[in-house]
Amino acid sequence: MALKKTVKQMVAEATARIRTIPIDEAKTLLDDPDTLFVDIRDVRELEREGMIPGAFHAPRGMLEFWVDPESPYHKPVFASGKSFVLYCGGAWRSALAADTLQQMGLEPVAHLEGGFGGWKAAGAPVVPRPAKG
Repeated sequence: MALKKTVKQMVAEATARIRTIPIDEAKTLLDDPDTLFVDIRDVRELEREGMIPGAFHAPRGMLEFWVDPESPYHKPVFASGKSFVLYCGGAWRSALAADTLQQMGLEPVAHLEGGFGGWKAAGAPVVPRPAKG
């Protein structure tokens, strides 16, 4: 089956339209109260690998619904006025997600270069997924 566009092409096009934050710069944003890291990975990935300290988990499948204030699933954190840095495992899903949120009008939004895999490889801090309370 021949596709009109591959995922690799879609990610490349999205990456050209969005801001990508290098890991070294992202590390400096960890303590910034105006920046929120958003982990869009599946909950099983979080349980298995941990996450960036202070990150908010927004599963990729619900992200647009949580961002849209007219959605019954809206999460107020996305109307907080913060800067959002999305990340996934390898920076493909987060590139597509950041592009979509940018098209929706969420600003400012960016994604993490190299994703969580790059973050871990750089020796950046990782914490276990917080227990549901």
